[in-house]
Amino acid sequence: MITNLPPNKKIILFDGICNLCDSAVQFVIKHDTKDVFRFVALQSELGQQILKHIGINTANIDSVILYEPGIAYYYKSSAALEIARSLGGFFHFGTIFKIIPTGIRNHLYHYIAKNRYQWYGKKESCWVPTLELKSKFL
Repeated sequence: MITNLPPNKKIILFDGICNLCDSAVQFVIKHDTKDVFRFVALQSELGQQILKHIGINTANIDSVILYEPGIAYYYKSSAALEIARSLGGFFHFGTIFKIIPTGIRNHLYHYIAKNRYQWYGKKESCWVPTLELKSKFL
């Protein structure tokens, strides 16, 4: 059991060296007006603990994961849609893509995830948040 997670926050686990993932995290931070989310790099010790806790194989992870401690977790396209829903406002309309079967959504998601380093590049190390944003990262 992981006990040091902030209460009432949704945890986004992301690839800390992926430029596409970094851009997505920056986007969510900018639009998280209700302060719903906290962020953890998959490569971090806490990220690995959370993956183990929810039972996801850490060897071949290629997805963003949304973890709501004690409630549920979402993976691949379902995580992206749930993040959009949680952002609310205009982004809530993104959930219209739930009408597409999960298998098809995840196939497209997997294709992008498989090519993300080639298309967007990657960093040598995880991004370090500014002092203003540090409280959003675990």
